[in-house]
Amino acid sequence: MRTLGMLLAMAMAAPASAQETDDSGRQIKYKERTEIDFEGLDVTGELVKPAGQLLLDRRKANFNPLIRMRENFTAEMKQSVDEVK
Repeated sequence: MRTLGMLLAMAMAAPASAQETDDSGRQIKYKERTEIDFEGLDVTGELVKPAGQLLLDRRKANFNPLIRMRENFTAEMKQSVDEVK
């Protein structure tokens, strides 16, 4: 059974012979520019939207601040005055 399977696999893997053609005299030329006209195409349709509307209550986002704003720099101002003297 195993030998039969191997022979079958080898027979299926045999290279296929391609048909040889003489294309040496034939040249393929492509157009330099291709234009497609969509003006004659008429598309009609209908806008489909959901039956109900979804309303969301948008609130202002509340983020935990990483930088704390200081209101009082009195200590630093006094220290800078002492350093100048």
